[in-house]
Amino acid sequence: MRASLIQIAVDEGESPVSRRQRAAALVRAQAGADLVVLPELWTTGAFAYEDFGREAEPLQGPTYETMAAAAADAGVWLHAGSIPERATSADGSGPDDGTLYNTSLVFSPSGELAAAYRKIHRFGFDQGEAVLMGAGREPVTVPLPGTTLGLGTCYDLRFPELFRALVDVGAEVLVLPAGWPERRRAHWTLLARARAVENQAFVLACGTAGTHAGVPQAGHSIVVDPWGEVLAEAGAGEEVLTVDLDPAKVAATREQFPALKDRVLGLATPRR
Repeated sequence: MRASLIQIAVDEGESPVSRRQRAAALVRAQAGADLVVLPELWTTGAFAYEDFGREAEPLQGPTYETMAAAAADAGVWLHAGSIPERATSADGSGPDDGTLYNTSLVFSPSGELAAAYRKIHRFGFDQGEAVLMGAGREPVTVPLPGTTLGLGTCYDLRFPELFRALVDVGAEVLVLPAGWPERRRAHWTLLARARAVENQAFVLACGTAGTHAGVPQAGHSIVVDPWGEVLAEAGAGEEVLTVDLDPAKVAATREQFPALKDRVLGLATPRR
């Protein structure tokens, strides 16, 4: 499986409309890949809190439409990062009460929406995203040919119980878009490797470059294998990180070193 992580730069001088079109062109340029991943809140910037309400869109809004078309044109599975979603009654989420969510979108190679994941752990310690956005409630997996994706977003990386839950329902490739700050980049690398090792799964963590509302971004998108080995890592600027993965390595690792079978605490009943 060939995966391409698009570490797009998010800077204040570019409008969300322009960035959507630029991101779509970058996705189309990855034709031939199997899976393409974009970062968290790349239309606005993860720290541009004042823009969340103004730029929020319904689930099937302009980013949805642009990314669905790009996925179909490239013929790829596309994790289109996340958007500031404003829930509406039309999307089946309940009354249109103005609630915002940090919502990831995954599209099939035909451009159909395969999954939407609302970020469960909101960052901010009683400010910023933590008070401006609602919290998701359910772990989400996406079946692909030959493997299953488990979805998380940025701050979720600090909560290993989410990834255990994803593994319990079959996840083998953990995909995490993020807007991670440069000042905590060491945590980014450490936690990505830890989630890979403890779950014996691939981790594809795609961050942004540039600056969000004055907060320099870490970049350094990273792909980690089930043994915790770093297969590829980006630099600080905008780039596309492409790596070939063998999904069979997950089962082989779990058979060779069956640590997951020795779990005692926190066992979940598998859901179908």
